[in-house]
Amino acid sequence: MKKIEILSPEEEARLWEACKTRGDERARAKLIQSYQPLVFKQATPYRGSEHVMDVIQEGTVGLIEAVESFDPTRGVAFSLFAVHRIRGRMKDFLKKEGASDAPCIDGMMDAEGVPMRERIVDTSALPDEQAEQNVLAARLREAMARLPQKERIVLEEVYFSGGGIDGVADELHLSASRIYRLQKTGIRRIRGMMARFMQHWHEK
Repeated sequence: MKKIEILSPEEEARLWEACKTRGDERARAKLIQSYQPLVFKQATPYRGSEHVMDVIQEGTVGLIEAVESFDPTRGVAFSLFAVHRIRGRMKDFLKKEGASDAPCIDGMMDAEGVPMRERIVDTSALPDEQAEQNVLAARLREAMARLPQKERIVLEEVYFSGGGIDGVADELHLSASRIYRLQKTGIRRIRGMMARFMQHWHEK
């Protein structure tokens, strides 16, 4: 990881040009290598799992697929484009293995180190049983998927990836104040979507 160099915008643009227009395999390999830390970052919530190495391998496959399908002319940051493919591969693998992806909730931290779950629900009433944790994880994923795109990306970047507000603002080409508003609106929507489920949960 320490040997991986961060690409400058100019160098990355040249690599995409070589990869997409000339089919340069060395440029393709360089892009994959340079974005490998993104895979490790997404695997962080699973670091205590027995499946962590498999999760990393699946995430790398997702990264390769993202490089193959990415269109650099559309003006979207590759990291934002790739992260959804990487996470999808990881979650699909865990689902097939019958493993829990509940650690993903525990890994969703904001810039202050507060778990997203604590900002959304009262965790003091949640049972510890693994099956119920899995149900909560599934409900939260469903709620996230229903958010408007920008709100979903902001919450995923801030809570899943631990990205700072300024970094996310740069990625989305928005002001930091706009990112804060999207973050608050997204959390409010999720609380609304989760409210009825959580009320039923507490009544069980």
